[in-house]
Amino acid sequence: MREFFIEKELYFSAVVDRDTSFITFMASTEGGMDIEEVAEKTPEKIVNMLVDPLTGFMPYQARELCFALGLKGEQIKHGTKFFLNLYKAYEQTDAAMLEVNPLVVTGDDQVMALDGKMNFDGNALFRHKDIAEMDDHSQQDSREVEAAQWDLNYVGLDGEIGCMVNGAGLAMSTMDIIQHYGSKPANFLDVGGSATEERVTAAFKIILSDPQVKGILVNIFGGIMKCDVIANGVVAAAKELDVKVPLVVRLQGTNVDKGKEILANSGLAITPADTLGEAADKIVKAVKAN
Repeated sequence: MREFFIEKELYFSAVVDRDTSFITFMASTEGGMDIEEVAEKTPEKIVNMLVDPLTGFMPYQARELCFALGLKGEQIKHGTKFFLNLYKAYEQTDAAMLEVNPLVVTGDDQVMALDGKMNFDGNALFRHKDIAEMDDHSQQDSREVEAAQWDLNYVGLDGEIGCMVNGAGLAMSTMDIIQHYGSKPANFLDVGGSATEERVTAAFKIILSDPQVKGILVNIFGGIMKCDVIANGVVAAAKELDVKVPLVVRLQGTNVDKGKEILANSGLAITPADTLGEAADKIVKAVKAN
Protein backbone atom coordinates (compact mmCIF):
# COMPACT_ATOMS: atom_id res chain seq x y z
CA MET A 1 0.00 0.00 0.00
CA ARG A 2 1.34 3.44 -0.86
CA GLU A 3 0.12 6.63 0.74
CA PHE A 4 0.24 10.26 -0.22
CA PHE A 5 -0.63 13.09 2.17
CA ILE A 6 -1.35 16.75 1.50
CA GLU A 7 -2.33 19.41 3.92
CA LYS A 8 -3.31 22.99 3.14
CA GLU A 9 -3.22 26.00 5.35
CA LEU A 10 -6.73 27.32 5.53
CA TYR A 11 -6.64 24.00 6.33
CA PHE A 12 -6.91 21.38 3.63
CA SER A 13 -5.67 17.83 3.91
CA ALA A 14 -5.66 14.91 1.54
CA VAL A 15 -4.45 11.32 1.29
CA VAL A 16 -3.74 9.09 -1.66
CA ASP A 17 -3.93 5.39 -0.85
CA ARG A 18 -3.11 2.58 -3.29
CA ASP A 19 -5.13 -0.64 -3.24
CA THR A 20 -4.92 -3.55 -5.65
CA SER A 21 -6.65 -1.81 -8.57
CA PHE A 22 -6.94 1.93 -8.00
CA ILE A 23 -5.33 4.82 -6.22
CA THR A 24 -7.75 6.49 -3.83
CA PHE A 25 -7.25 10.23 -3.53
CA MET A 26 -8.89 11.55 -0.36
CA ALA A 27 -9.21 15.26 0.35
CA SER A 28 -10.60 17.19 3.28
CA THR A 29 -11.07 20.80 4.29
CA GLU A 30 -10.17 19.81 7.85
CA GLY A 31 -6.60 20.48 8.91
CA GLY A 32 -4.49 19.17 11.73
CA MET A 33 -2.34 16.07 12.04
CA ASP A 34 -4.82 13.20 12.14
CA ILE A 35 -6.77 12.46 8.98
CA GLU A 36 -7.92 9.25 10.73
CA GLU A 37 -9.68 11.34 13.37
CA VAL A 38 -11.45 13.34 10.66
CA ALA A 39 -12.53 10.10 9.01
CA GLU A 40 -13.92 8.81 12.30
CA LYS A 41 -15.70 11.93 13.57
CA THR A 42 -16.68 13.84 10.42
CA PRO A 43 -16.44 11.43 7.47
CA GLU A 44 -18.66 13.70 5.36
CA LYS A 45 -15.78 16.18 5.24
CA ILE A 46 -13.56 13.76 3.30
CA VAL A 47 -13.81 13.60 -0.50
CA ASN A 48 -12.74 10.32 -2.13
CA MET A 49 -11.47 10.21 -5.70
CA LEU A 50 -10.45 7.03 -7.53
CA VAL A 51 -7.44 7.25 -9.84
CA ASP A 52 -6.84 4.53 -12.42
CA PRO A 53 -3.07 3.87 -12.45
CA LEU A 54 -3.28 3.11 -16.18
CA THR A 55 -4.51 6.61 -17.01
CA GLY A 56 -3.03 8.43 -14.04
CA PHE A 57 -4.37 11.47 -12.24
CA MET A 58 -6.31 13.43 -14.87
CA PRO A 59 -6.60 17.25 -15.11
CA TYR A 60 -10.37 17.15 -14.55
CA GLN A 61 -9.77 15.22 -11.34
CA ALA A 62 -7.28 17.82 -10.18
CA ARG A 63 -9.84 20.53 -10.85
CA GLU A 64 -12.52 18.58 -8.97
CA LEU A 65 -10.11 18.35 -6.05
CA CYS A 66 -9.61 22.12 -6.17
CA PHE A 67 -13.39 22.65 -6.14
CA ALA A 68 -13.77 20.23 -3.23
CA LEU A 69 -11.14 22.13 -1.27
CA GLY A 70 -12.84 25.45 -1.87
CA LEU A 71 -10.26 27.02 -4.17
CA LYS A 72 -11.53 29.85 -6.36
CA GLY A 73 -10.49 31.87 -9.40
CA GLU A 74 -6.76 31.75 -10.15
CA GLN A 75 -6.28 29.39 -7.21
CA ILE A 76 -7.95 26.66 -9.26
CA LYS A 77 -5.48 27.05 -12.13
CA HIS A 78 -2.47 26.98 -9.84
CA GLY A 79 -3.96 24.25 -7.67
CA THR A 80 -4.62 22.03 -10.69
CA LYS A 81 -1.01 22.36 -11.83
CA PHE A 82 0.27 21.70 -8.32
CA PHE A 83 -1.79 18.53 -7.77
CA LEU A 84 -0.86 17.12 -11.18
CA ASN A 85 2.83 17.72 -10.52
CA LEU A 86 2.54 16.26 -7.03
CA TYR A 87 1.02 13.08 -8.40
CA LYS A 88 3.69 12.98 -11.10
CA ALA A 89 6.41 13.19 -8.45
CA TYR A 90 4.69 10.46 -6.46
CA GLU A 91 4.57 8.08 -9.41
CA GLN A 92 7.91 8.82 -11.07
CA THR A 93 9.93 8.43 -7.89
CA ASP A 94 8.19 5.20 -6.84
CA ALA A 95 7.23 6.91 -3.61
CA ALA A 96 5.73 4.85 -0.82
CA MET A 97 4.44 7.99 0.83
CA LEU A 98 4.46 11.68 -0.05
CA GLU A 99 3.35 14.14 2.59
CA VAL A 100 2.98 17.89 2.27
CA ASN A 101 2.25 19.66 5.53
CA PRO A 102 1.17 22.37 5.21
CA LEU A 103 0.02 23.19 1.70
CA VAL A 104 -0.57 26.94 1.45
CA VAL A 105 -2.27 29.48 -0.77
CA THR A 106 -0.23 32.67 -1.03
CA GLY A 107 -1.54 36.20 -1.25
CA ASP A 108 -1.27 36.12 -5.05
CA ASP A 109 -3.24 32.84 -5.24
CA GLN A 110 -0.27 30.53 -5.79
CA VAL A 111 -0.64 27.01 -4.35
CA MET A 112 2.55 25.53 -2.97
CA ALA A 113 4.03 23.15 -0.42
CA LEU A 114 5.39 24.88 2.65
CA ASP A 115 6.90 21.67 4.02
CA GLY A 116 6.84 17.97 3.21
CA LYS A 117 8.53 14.59 3.32
CA MET A 118 8.74 11.47 1.17
CA ASN A 119 9.32 7.76 1.72
CA PHE A 120 10.24 5.46 -1.13
CA ASP A 121 9.62 1.86 -2.12
CA GLY A 122 12.90 0.19 -1.21
CA ASN A 123 12.37 -2.45 -3.91
CA ALA A 124 12.38 0.29 -6.57
CA LEU A 125 15.46 2.23 -5.44
CA PHE A 126 17.63 0.48 -8.04
CA ARG A 127 15.84 2.70 -10.54
CA HIS A 128 16.64 5.86 -8.57
CA LYS A 129 20.35 5.99 -7.82
CA ASP A 130 20.15 9.71 -7.05
CA ILE A 131 17.56 9.08 -4.33
CA ALA A 132 19.44 6.08 -2.93
CA GLU A 133 22.59 8.21 -2.57
CA MET A 134 20.71 10.54 -0.21
CA ASP A 135 20.08 7.73 2.27
CA ASP A 136 21.55 8.70 5.65
CA HIS A 137 22.52 5.49 7.43
CA SER A 138 23.26 7.40 10.63
CA GLN A 139 19.52 7.88 11.05
CA GLN A 140 18.80 4.14 10.80
CA ASP A 141 19.14 1.12 13.05
CA SER A 142 22.72 -0.11 12.47
CA ARG A 143 21.48 -3.71 12.46
CA GLU A 144 19.05 -2.97 9.66
CA VAL A 145 21.81 -1.23 7.68
CA GLU A 146 24.11 -4.24 8.03
CA ALA A 147 21.28 -6.63 7.14
CA ALA A 148 20.60 -4.71 3.93
CA GLN A 149 24.27 -5.11 2.95
CA TRP A 150 23.78 -8.88 3.14
CA ASP A 151 20.43 -8.72 1.35
CA LEU A 152 18.62 -9.74 4.53
CA ASN A 153 15.27 -8.32 5.61
CA TYR A 154 15.63 -7.41 9.29
CA VAL A 155 13.49 -5.38 11.67
CA GLY A 156 14.39 -5.09 15.32
CA LEU A 157 11.61 -5.64 17.89
CA ASP A 158 11.45 -5.60 21.69
CA GLY A 159 11.23 -9.31 22.53
CA GLU A 160 13.73 -11.90 23.74
CA ILE A 161 13.69 -14.64 21.08
CA GLY A 162 15.69 -14.02 17.93
CA CYS A 163 14.14 -15.40 14.75
CA MET A 164 15.77 -16.49 11.52
CA VAL A 165 13.26 -17.58 8.90
CA ASN A 166 13.01 -17.80 5.12
CA GLY A 167 9.94 -16.09 3.69
CA ALA A 168 8.05 -13.09 5.03
CA GLY A 169 4.80 -15.00 5.61
CA LEU A 170 6.55 -17.77 7.50
CA ALA A 171 8.44 -15.16 9.53
CA MET A 172 5.17 -13.50 10.55
CA SER A 173 3.70 -16.88 11.52
CA THR A 174 6.82 -17.67 13.53
CA MET A 175 6.56 -14.41 15.47
CA ASP A 176 2.87 -15.05 16.13
CA ILE A 177 3.40 -18.53 17.47
CA ILE A 178 6.24 -17.37 19.74
CA GLN A 179 3.77 -14.99 21.34
CA HIS A 180 1.17 -17.76 21.47
CA TYR A 181 3.56 -19.84 23.59
CA GLY A 182 4.17 -16.98 26.00
CA SER A 183 7.17 -15.01 24.80
CA LYS A 184 7.97 -12.23 22.30
CA PRO A 185 10.12 -12.14 19.15
CA ALA A 186 13.22 -9.96 19.23
CA ASN A 187 13.22 -9.40 15.50
CA PHE A 188 11.82 -10.11 12.08
CA LEU A 189 14.54 -11.64 9.91
CA ASP A 190 13.91 -13.14 6.49
CA VAL A 191 17.01 -14.69 4.91
CA GLY A 192 15.19 -15.15 1.60
CA GLY A 193 15.32 -18.08 -0.76
CA SER A 194 18.98 -17.95 -1.76
CA ALA A 195 20.88 -17.69 1.51
CA THR A 196 24.49 -18.89 1.66
CA GLU A 197 26.47 -20.05 4.67
CA GLU A 198 28.05 -16.59 4.83
CA ARG A 199 24.66 -14.88 4.89
CA VAL A 200 23.40 -17.23 7.59
CA THR A 201 26.46 -16.38 9.69
CA ALA A 202 25.85 -12.68 9.10
CA ALA A 203 22.21 -13.16 10.16
CA PHE A 204 23.32 -14.80 13.42
CA LYS A 205 25.73 -11.94 14.12
CA ILE A 206 22.96 -9.41 13.62
CA ILE A 207 20.54 -11.33 15.85
CA LEU A 208 23.13 -11.74 18.61
CA SER A 209 24.11 -8.07 18.46
CA ASP A 210 20.82 -7.42 20.24
CA PRO A 211 21.50 -7.71 24.01
CA GLN A 212 17.84 -8.59 24.61
CA VAL A 213 18.13 -11.90 22.75
CA LYS A 214 18.00 -14.85 25.17
CA GLY A 215 17.32 -17.59 22.61
CA ILE A 216 17.22 -18.17 18.86
CA LEU A 217 14.64 -19.99 16.77
CA VAL A 218 15.58 -20.97 13.22
CA ASN A 219 12.54 -21.94 11.16
CA ILE A 220 13.27 -22.97 7.57
CA PHE A 221 10.95 -24.44 4.96
CA GLY A 222 13.22 -25.52 2.14
CA GLY A 223 11.91 -24.97 -1.36
CA ILE A 224 14.48 -23.14 -3.41
CA MET A 225 16.44 -22.91 -0.18
CA LYS A 226 18.03 -26.25 0.72
CA CYS A 227 17.91 -27.39 4.32
CA ASP A 228 21.49 -28.74 4.25
CA VAL A 229 22.80 -25.31 3.22
CA ILE A 230 20.97 -23.72 6.15
CA ALA A 231 22.21 -26.45 8.50
CA ASN A 232 25.82 -25.89 7.43
CA GLY A 233 25.35 -22.16 7.92
CA VAL A 234 23.82 -22.62 11.37
CA VAL A 235 26.67 -24.92 12.47
CA ALA A 236 29.35 -22.60 11.08
CA ALA A 237 27.77 -19.56 12.72
CA ALA A 238 27.28 -21.29 16.07
CA LYS A 239 30.94 -22.36 16.12
CA GLU A 240 32.34 -19.02 14.93
CA LEU A 241 30.22 -16.92 17.28
CA ASP A 242 30.30 -19.39 20.19
CA VAL A 243 26.56 -19.12 20.66
CA LYS A 244 25.70 -19.40 24.35
CA VAL A 245 21.92 -18.88 24.23
CA PRO A 246 19.47 -21.74 23.57
CA LEU A 247 19.17 -22.55 19.86
CA VAL A 248 16.22 -24.43 18.37
CA VAL A 249 16.20 -25.34 14.67
CA ARG A 250 13.18 -26.55 12.72
CA LEU A 251 13.87 -27.72 9.15
CA GLN A 252 11.39 -28.97 6.58
CA GLY A 253 11.55 -29.32 2.80
CA THR A 254 14.34 -29.89 0.32
CA ASN A 255 17.23 -32.00 1.69
CA VAL A 256 15.70 -31.98 5.17
CA ASP A 257 17.26 -35.34 6.12
CA LYS A 258 20.73 -34.10 5.17
CA GLY A 259 20.12 -30.94 7.14
CA LYS A 260 19.04 -32.80 10.28
CA GLU A 261 22.05 -35.12 9.98
CA ILE A 262 24.41 -32.14 9.81
CA LEU A 263 22.89 -30.63 12.95
CA ALA A 264 22.91 -33.95 14.83
CA ASN A 265 26.59 -34.60 14.01
CA SER A 266 27.75 -31.06 14.78
CA GLY A 267 28.50 -31.72 18.44
CA LEU A 268 26.74 -28.44 19.30
CA ALA A 269 23.86 -27.82 21.69
CA ILE A 270 21.29 -27.42 18.93
CA THR A 271 17.75 -28.55 19.73
CA PRO A 272 15.88 -29.96 16.71
CA ALA A 273 12.12 -29.68 16.14
CA ASP A 274 9.85 -31.14 13.50
CA THR A 275 6.91 -28.73 13.67
CA LEU A 276 6.60 -24.99 14.19
CA GLY A 277 4.54 -25.50 17.32
CA GLU A 278 7.12 -27.84 18.79
CA ALA A 279 9.93 -25.42 17.91
CA ALA A 280 8.20 -22.44 19.53
CA ASP A 281 7.35 -24.46 22.64
CA LYS A 282 10.95 -25.65 23.03
CA ILE A 283 12.59 -22.24 22.60
CA VAL A 284 10.17 -20.49 24.94
CA LYS A 285 10.64 -23.13 27.63
CA ALA A 286 14.45 -23.04 27.19
CA VAL A 287 14.54 -19.24 27.54
CA LYS A 288 12.31 -19.25 30.61
CA ALA A 289 14.43 -21.99 32.20
CA ASN A 290 17.65 -19.94 31.93
